[in-house]
Formats: sequence, C-alpha cells, structure tokens
Amino acid sequence: ESSINQMLRKVDPYTMYIPKSEDDELRRMTQGKYGGVGALIMYRDSNVYVNELYEGMPAHLAGLLPGDRFVTVDGMDCTGKNTKEVSDRLRGKPGTTISITMERDSQLITKEVTRRDIHLPAVSYSAVYQDSIAYIAFSEFTQNSAQELLIALDQMVQTNKVTRLILDLRGNGGGFLDQAVEIVNEFLPEGQLIVYTEDRFGEQIKEYSRGNGNSTDVEIAILVDETSASSSEILAGAVQDNDRGLVIGRRTFGKGLVQAQIPFNDGSAMRLTVARYYTPTGRSIQKPYVNGDEKAYQMDLINRINHHELFSADSIHFDDSMKFTTPAGRTVYGGGGIMPDIFIPIDTMSTSDYYNKVWDGNVLYRYTMEFTDRHRKAIDNITSLQQLDALLSGENLVEDFVKYAERNGVERDDVGLAMSRDIIEAQLRAYIGRNALHDDAGFYYNIYPIDKTLQRAVKELRANLRKSNKK
Repeated sequence: ESSINQMLRKVDPYTMYIPKSEDDELRRMTQGKYGGVGALIMYRDSNVYVNELYEGMPAHLAGLLPGDRFVTVDGMDCTGKNTKEVSDRLRGKPGTTISITMERDSQLITKEVTRRDIHLPAVSYSAVYQDSIAYIAFSEFTQNSAQELLIALDQMVQTNKVTRLILDLRGNGGGFLDQAVEIVNEFLPEGQLIVYTEDRFGEQIKEYSRGNGNSTDVEIAILVDETSASSSEILAGAVQDNDRGLVIGRRTFGKGLVQAQIPFNDGSAMRLTVARYYTPTGRSIQKPYVNGDEKAYQMDLINRINHHELFSADSIHFDDSMKFTTPAGRTVYGGGGIMPDIFIPIDTMSTSDYYNKVWDGNVLYRYTMEFTDRHRKAIDNITSLQQLDALLSGENLVEDFVKYAERNGVERDDVGLAMSRDIIEAQLRAYIGRNALHDDAGFYYNIYPIDKTLQRAVKELRANLRKSNKK
C-alpha cells in the first residue's frame, strides 16, 4: 500500500489509493452516511466532549448532551485521546451496541448506545428572510443531495412564495458531478450547456439542461469562498456563464479534475483522474499543478494569503489569454477556480490581537460550552429564537466572557475588545445558539449580523426586486 501511494502521488493531486480500512470514510463522502451514534465531538483541555447531537439519532435518544465529557468508549479510556481516536471508536457497523461513560456535572453516567446509519444532511440549514428571499446552506454533493436541496427549495416556494434564492456553497468541497448538474438544471431553460468534460484524447461529454426545472424564474445568488471546490465550482460556473445569477464571495479552490473510482476485490479502491471539467464558456476550473509536487499544490492557499488575494480584489491578476465572455457580454476568467462577480474580502477591520488570542487559543469556543453547562436546564428548554434571545439578552455576555478569558490566560485589552466586540458577541451568541436549537437556526440567526457576504447577497437581491417593482 505504501508503494502504491507513492506511485499514484506522482500522477496528479487527486489520483489516490483508498485502502479497505477507510471504506467507512469513503461511504461517508460518497453516500453522506456512516455507521455511528450521531454526535459531533470536540477536543479541549486534553479531553474530548460532545459538541453537537443529531436530533433523533442514537446519542440524542440515549440522553447524551452537549458538554458531556467522554470517559470511556467501548472500554477505551478517552483521557488524553484526540477526536479521531474517539470518533473511530464511536463509529462501527450499524446495529452493534457500545457502552459509553460520560462525565456531567462531576458525575459519571453510563449509556448503552446502538449504532445506526447516520445520514449527514446536505442542506445544513434553510430559512426565508424578508422580501421572500430563501437561504440554503449546502454542505456537500453526495448521493441524492440534489433531491434534498430541491425538496427544501420547493417547500419554501410553496409555503412562502419565494422568488429569490441565496445558495451558500462556502466550505463545500464538492462531490458527485451528477448532483451539481441536477441542481443547475432546476434553474435553466432547456438546451443550455451546464458543464463539459474533456479527456486526454480531446473527447468531450457535454451536459445540457432539460428545461423541466421548477425554479427557472427564481433569482439566484451563489456564495463561495476559497474552500468551495469541485461540484461547487461547476454549479457556480454554470450559473455565472449562463448569466443566470450572481456569484458573490472569493475565488474558489480550483479543483477541476474528474476521477473514476476503480474497486478492487479486497474492498479497496483507486480513484484515477480521467478528464477535466470546463464551464459553459470553456473555462478550465483546475488550478495549475506540477505532477508529484504535492507540497506546492497544498501551499496554494497560503500563497493566496501572502499575495493578499483574500483581502483585496486588486491583488488578483488574470492573463488575457484566460478571458472568456458570457452570452450577455460579461467578462469571466479561467486559470483556476471561479472568480465571483462581487468580491467580498475577509474581514480584517474587526479583528484584533485580542480576538486572535481568544480565537486561536480556542478560549471563545470553550466559553460557549462552559456557558451551556451553567445554563443547561434553561438551554434544554429553549424551543424558539425568541426564547434564545431572551436568555442571551439577559446576560452581560461579552463582559462575562472577558473575565473567563482572563482566568484562562488572556489579559483584558480594551482597545482590542472595542475593535472586535461585535464579532466576539456574534460568535458567542451563535455557538451558544447551536447548543440550544438542534437545526442550527440559533447559529445562523446570530452569525448573520457579521456575515458581510450574506448581507451583500440580500442587498443585491432586494435591489433587483426594487427594479422589478418599478418596471
């Protein structure tokens, strides 16, 4: 296996060997499910804790709560173990039972938990804002994830009469091509090119819209960042190249190589690159790479930071040979990734040395878990955003946090605090809100005030609405 990996690493960044021991992770990536208990876990202070629970899943039904500390899992002492070691122990064949001992409020609690198939929803969160603007956070392109997104959109269209959609692909590393094609098909009239692939012999396979989508009149804004990759880039590129909507955020990752998966008799597999993706105007999504130089390829994001690309659109320069034109006459560029129509830099004005210390040292997040522990009864009884607001508004949250940070080695810095107060308060409220409401509503509701990319998308769609009303 070591020899195989060394050989395949010389081919391109994505050709790889997948041993049988990683088949559970492969299943998670491709099917969006795995055998486990349905708990997100986190590491802090040399221990592993429950971070979040999937509602209705084994860990939730067994009575585990956010903030519980793992003591033993299936006989393994969890003290000093990292999240991967504990996660590997929690995962396993559906139907098998494991014993989990947790510490809560200085008391030990043991639960017998039966593993089952855990489905990871592709739609992380959906909501409708004012002016009938739908928002969908879409996390990955696994089997049937397109159906999940379209069901969520259809429900909002039927219930709230939405006519505008913000599709958030930030952090979405991609997945199956056919799922991206199905989603784009929902918004395009018949006969428009969505994407095409080209192999080393120059042979092309083109995907066109069928014209049977239910949302061809819905206005679209796509949110992307430097971690949006693969199918996310295909979707954003198709919307942009067909002049179907706006792409807002920062240049995407730049993964445009097509892999075919070849299974072996022992349960292992090989992913082999067989073609490249191109957007409808002919742009290659793949960023440049040198075969075998994995280190330089992985350094690309660091280089973007060093060249200030994430902070200023003026730092991004494209070769004229990479210039393409959409049917409406807009100029778009190839050369790796999708450059958004509206660039939103990373916010550096609100950050400070004080914020960096509490964030990088995980002090901010640890405080939200400690707050949850202190108010566990009240938080467990919260069923609405209004109740969450009432709880958090009744606390001097930032000042309480500053005192906690001081006790954990971060001195008070009034200048830095003044600069970063809004972002600190929003994140405190958001992570506490995630512990209170299981559908992430508490998180997105509280993070919105500092999400400039999302705010810009709302502004653009509302401006288009005003123009339509005038007409």
